[in-house]
Amino acid sequence: MTDGLLPLLVAVPVLAAVVPPLLSLRTTGTGWYVAAVACAVEAALAALVVRSVFLGGAVRHVVGGYERPYGIELVVDGLSAPVVALVAVVSLGVLAFAYTAGPRRNSFYSAYLLLVGGLMGVSVTGDLFNMFVFLEITGLATYALVAADRSGRSAVAALKYLILGTTGASLFLIGVGYAFVETGTLNMVDLSERLAGSYGDRAVLASFGFILVGLGLKTAVFPLHTWQPDAYSYAPDTVTTFISALVSTVAAYAIGRIVLTVFTPAFFEAVPAARAAVLAFAAVSILAGSALAAVQTDIKRMLAYSSVSQFGLVIAGFALVTPDAVLGAVVHLVGHGLMKGGLFAAAGVMAARHGARTVGDYARLGYRSPVVAGAVGILGVVLVGIPPSVGFLGKWYIAVGAVRAGAWPIAVVVFLSTLLTLSYVARLLERLYFAGPTEPTDPAVGAGTDAGTGTGADADAEVGARDPDPVADGGARADSRAPAAVSTGMVAVIVAAAVVVVALGFAAAPFEAFLERFLGGVFA
Repeated sequence: MTDGLLPLLVAVPVLAAVVPPLLSLRTTGTGWYVAAVACAVEAALAALVVRSVFLGGAVRHVVGGYERPYGIELVVDGLSAPVVALVAVVSLGVLAFAYTAGPRRNSFYSAYLLLVGGLMGVSVTGDLFNMFVFLEITGLATYALVAADRSGRSAVAALKYLILGTTGASLFLIGVGYAFVETGTLNMVDLSERLAGSYGDRAVLASFGFILVGLGLKTAVFPLHTWQPDAYSYAPDTVTTFISALVSTVAAYAIGRIVLTVFTPAFFEAVPAARAAVLAFAAVSILAGSALAAVQTDIKRMLAYSSVSQFGLVIAGFALVTPDAVLGAVVHLVGHGLMKGGLFAAAGVMAARHGARTVGDYARLGYRSPVVAGAVGILGVVLVGIPPSVGFLGKWYIAVGAVRAGAWPIAVVVFLSTLLTLSYVARLLERLYFAGPTEPTDPAVGAGTDAGTGTGADADAEVGARDPDPVADGGARADSRAPAAVSTGMVAVIVAAAVVVVALGFAAAPFEAFLERFLGGVFA
């Protein structure tokens, strides 16, 4: 089925990104409104496209009317539709957070919209070279957003990401070049047809290796993750919320797309060593990321290392190339984007309200900010994989896929990583609710609040308020990354994320409906 809406998914945010700089000639505070209109239109377009896929299967658009292998093709199918929906929903949700949290500069929202366009482009393209182009757009916009804090630390983090991200993109492009030399085409469907029967050729093996490592660096899997903790830690909280939910998520989707559509399961059957290498790569990332997260004291770094582990799970699901595992990978991909977006948004609110940046700073904040702390608790247990939740659903399908594929070690790794995740989530929840009264607490705890019961005049005062004189207490006003204030909308975004990740735990049937036709073609 052909759908003319697909190019608009990319064109709307990219063209809208030009408007804020033009408006800066007259005013500097209108960028948010431009981004809000563009992302609302984007969400409506995404809803129509996802509905078409759900009802009728894959939709495609041939740009300029030139058919493959020479033309550019845009495709949304059962694999990419959930990612398209995730990008649209999160982009709009983070804007609701940013209305109060900031930044307010027009240039910020220009980069924001450019990033949305790049992410959509990666999600809908059916051409490897254009995937590279959109990955570069995504990278350039992300570098600018990470440095939006304008501090020395954020500048260094952005520079580190720039160097490593450019290296990853270069490796990816080299891999695409090898594939083109071998086949003479860049269209993903044509590539899969022309690669069949030549999987053992050196050029094909080199192409797969370079593409996997390049995208692995973009995804931030261990040991290619070193840019991510600094980028997440030192970017403004609004930026961290946005990029943690989407940037590496879309890069992980790109790995799944190339494994399943370009190389196909037949490649792993012909070259079992390649499958074993990817699974080993993923298993190390799962365990190392979880272990590194468990020893962190800084909240944002803990969540960043947790993402290293979670993306290892997703890549393992794609590399197992069984219907169950692929379904689990897609479910976990979407769930992780929502979980991490919600958790990083909550971290920003806690920093703004209480100057809390470390696990120790969270002592008994469950009684000071009960709504946000409750959402953190829900998102945390979903991250662990407690049923019923999307975290459990994704891990369950990946583990079942591993068992059915005879890859028992992956199922064991999933179990071990769950235990490690439980260790740092439980530590955070213990500080929120059960820290002893003699331990360091928020300086304002006890002022009008019963530390034992949490029943005080300000127990729900998180919305629109701040602790007194946070500068004197070393709090949020001295932290340029933190929002300047907390609004009802910001809290609502966090609560919505917590509700959705639980609700998606019951959404196995819709995910299966999206993927049924796609998986039928892959595993026919």
